[in-house]
Amino acid sequence: MLNKKEITITAVVAVVLAFCASLFTDTLTFFYVLASILIILTVNTTAKKVAAYYCDSEIEIKLWEISRFGFKANWRFKKPAPAGLIIPLVISMLSVGYVKWLAALVFDVTPKPYRAAKRHGLYRFSEMTESHIGLIAASGILANLFFAVVGYLIGTPEPMNFVSLSVFYALFNMLPISDLDGNKIFFGSIELWGFLASLVLIAVALVFLVV
Repeated sequence: MLNKKEITITAVVAVVLAFCASLFTDTLTFFYVLASILIILTVNTTAKKVAAYYCDSEIEIKLWEISRFGFKANWRFKKPAPAGLIIPLVISMLSVGYVKWLAALVFDVTPKPYRAAKRHGLYRFSEMTESHIGLIAASGILANLFFAVVGYLIGTPEPMNFVSLSVFYALFNMLPISDLDGNKIFFGSIELWGFLASLVLIAVALVFLVV
């Protein structure tokens, strides 16, 4: 389901996020966190791929990059900055490992006109709408929250257990900024974004109180 480029990007991001999340801990913790993050990224990506299929489209997972750094149109970097690698490292260092930023991957959507034409009538839905893109992004968030519940029910070992990582991954990706999932959901349906944001905040509260 993932091509070679997507697998490479996912693997690199997983290592960086695991390093940031396990900063100032031991090697064993790093490998446990790395395994957990690989599962979280796989769950999120798989859910989006499946949702994209049912929306007559396909997605490509890529590293979160930022090209613009100001309000003016010409305030741009010469080359896109790899925000998905830089921001987690910077925030983790500045917070001495306390804040674990886990948003690093985004996706592009490509519609499948031939399937849309076959299912819905020629040219009727040949382009993706913001609501469709928002639904695809939302599927990944929902999948992470669902597996967080599963992880809690079956029990996961400390430190930085799978449940906490899943919830915080959903939290940071729900931020309505740049090209993150939260931004896609927000502009696709503000009601859906509000619903998911509420679920994520409840999950975060439960992590601090229960997990």
